[in-house]
Parts: sequence; structure tokens; C-alpha cells
Amino acid sequence: MLPPDPKDSKARAGGVTKREYEALADFRYALRQFLHFSEKAAHEAGISPQQHQALLAIVGFPGRDRITVGELAERLQIAHHSAVGLVDRLCMRKLMVRESGIGDARQVFLSVTRDGHQLLESLTATHKEEIKRLGPQVDALLKYLHGYGAGDRD
Repeated sequence: MLPPDPKDSKARAGGVTKREYEALADFRYALRQFLHFSEKAAHEAGISPQQHQALLAIVGFPGRDRITVGELAERLQIAHHSAVGLVDRLCMRKLMVRESGIGDARQVFLSVTRDGHQLLESLTATHKEEIKRLGPQVDALLKYLHGYGAGDRD
């Protein structure tokens, strides 16, 4: 018996169909389109993409309006010392402030200033429009990759 033709869309390599590879590639492409959009929007607003992510991480943190430097580092998946440098730059631009913790002055909390909120609100409005544009495509790809109707699409 001959091995399956690798050009055949039903051929399996490691249990993954050609269509599944295509869906995963399309998903990564859609994510990259969004990230490219987001990076460009941040630069146009006068901040770096990482500064935008930091503002969003603080304002969007569940249940609180301020977070610690360690929590910011975790949210951005960066080293603590990198988060400190990022915070320094945002504080210099008056988009963020540091506050010492009550009872433990070693603990530093970060919160976003009024200017930071205004900038983030503007960026978020443009991001919501881009999500509306890409959302249906990403949703369809996620459903496919979760296995909804996978047998029907090969």
C-alpha cells in the first residue's frame, strides 16, 4: 500500500489534516493583522505598543484600578526590571503614577492618570472597530480549531 499523497488535503501528518494547518495559519495571520494594527495605532498615538499594553493591563485588571509592578510584569510576560523601566517611562509622560502601599512601603502600586485614561480610551475605540472587522473571521477559525464540524470541512 502506498503512503498518502502529501498534497492530498485529507493526508495526515501527525494526525493533522491540511485543512487544520490552513485554519491554524489563517488564525495566526488574523492575530498578526490585529497586532500589526494595534502596534501602528499605538505609535500613531505617540506611545509604544508595550506602553499601550501596560495601560490596558492596569485599567483592565479584574476587580481593581491599580496593580503592583509584579502583577504588571506577569500580565505583560516580561521581567520585573523591564516592567520597572516601562513604568518609569510612563510616569515621566504622566500617563501613570506610582503609589506606595499602606503598611508596606516596599509594595508599589500603579494606577493610570487622567491623561493615560484619555489616551487609552481613544486607542480602545479604534481597537473595537478593528475587532468588529476581524471578529467573525477569528470566531469561525476558533470554532473550526475546536473541532466544530471538523469532519465536514476536510
